[in-house]
Amino acid sequence: MNERRIEIESNLLDVENRIKSAAESAGRNRDEITLVAVTKYFPVSDALILYENGVRNFGENRDDEGSQKSNQLRADAIWHFQGQIQGRKIPSIISWADQIHSLDSLDHALKFNRILQAAGESRRFMIQLSLEPSREDRGGIALHDLPKFLDSLLPLTQLEIRGVMAVLPIEIEPSAGFAEIVSYVKSLSHPHLQEYSLGMSNDFEDAICAGATHIRVGSSILGSRPALA
Repeated sequence: MNERRIEIESNLLDVENRIKSAAESAGRNRDEITLVAVTKYFPVSDALILYENGVRNFGENRDDEGSQKSNQLRADAIWHFQGQIQGRKIPSIISWADQIHSLDSLDHALKFNRILQAAGESRRFMIQLSLEPSREDRGGIALHDLPKFLDSLLPLTQLEIRGVMAVLPIEIEPSAGFAEIVSYVKSLSHPHLQEYSLGMSNDFEDAICAGATHIRVGSSILGSRPALA
């Protein structure tokens, strides 16, 4: 067994134990939480090690990486696109991603729907939220704009809206920020908003306590990301 496999398997076990502990503290079942292993910038060999250790959900922020890696794992692997969407990349994203976490534009939603409708397919989506609406470069729908955005998506029948995703600004305390998101979304009583993609390596325990159904964990499993070429 090589050193990289040992490292990944040890880290994965540690993350699993942390998930179980956080779930237990919150009075939740481990099965309620989907671990999305974020493999961006890492080689497909790392994803294969994770797959061999039971991981089935993988997250990518870049279309080119997701497209390449998804072809090298078995068909039961589930691929999550969680990066900023570029309109010209939408056809490619559809070709490999099972769920898109970062929908925050009606123009993009219309394009996704049009392409999916032509193919007779659908995809699962989460709406990306932002707690800092002044930072438009980071993307995301402000909480108070969520109901209006949801209404605009109603005619788009190929989009299966499942829930919301958020990345907290560093200045917001995680437990308070996640709790605010979950509380507000639940107050809408919207039947399609049942999933919460919240929390990454540094704050996923707080996210679980707040009600996250999906956590996106990269560095705690795979280590520091390699420098881009």
